[in-house]
Amino acid sequence: MTTKENIINSSVIYFNQHGFTAVSLNEIAGHLDMTRGNLTYHYKTKDDLLKAITDAMWKKIAAERAKSRALPSFENLHNEVQLYYRFQKEYAFIFLDSQVLVHPMVKKQFREMTKQTVLDNKKAIAFAISIGNMKPEPFKGAYHNIALLVWMIAFFWSAQQIIRGDQSKEDGEALIWSILLPHFTDKGKKSMTAFFGEDYLDNLGEAFDTTIDKYISF
Repeated sequence: MTTKENIINSSVIYFNQHGFTAVSLNEIAGHLDMTRGNLTYHYKTKDDLLKAITDAMWKKIAAERAKSRALPSFENLHNEVQLYYRFQKEYAFIFLDSQVLVHPMVKKQFREMTKQTVLDNKKAIAFAISIGNMKPEPFKGAYHNIALLVWMIAFFWSAQQIIRGDQSKEDGEALIWSILLPHFTDKGKKSMTAFFGEDYLDNLGEAFDTTIDKYISF
């Protein structure tokens, strides 16, 4: 591992623990057990370091996305969602800090990634309709909204877990399939079962309690 690679990897861990905004170059240098001068020889500013980190992240994301099949599929959507979750953990300081997300070094790439992801979701829905796995759009805008919602759930899943203090009970991908499932044809449900297994559809979440007294006091 080169010195630059070590700086990048160690800085990601440190930023994940302490945040990006509050950390100084002196603190990063101390964490790396090097002088500030040695650190700034490789990265003159914290923004330069952020750019190096995000460049490495985008390369990893591009490499993972290149593995997807040419045609949209359940497998592609599954892989895309898992990709988001994996990188949210690896680069938590980016995904959980709105100031970093709108940082000039990051903002443009995330906007482009968002547009592409929503477009890919639309392609997956259109492909599913074309092969008979999904029903026609029930009303104007329904599938556009679902394509956007799928991205939102995947992208902000880690943030909502922290807000709600719920790190393990719910599965974000199961939530996505719960939104899509009512729009599947019988053929689509069979295809999904073939990919995920017989029990998957029966374990997408807790059964909803319809007892009205539980929610409203008369």
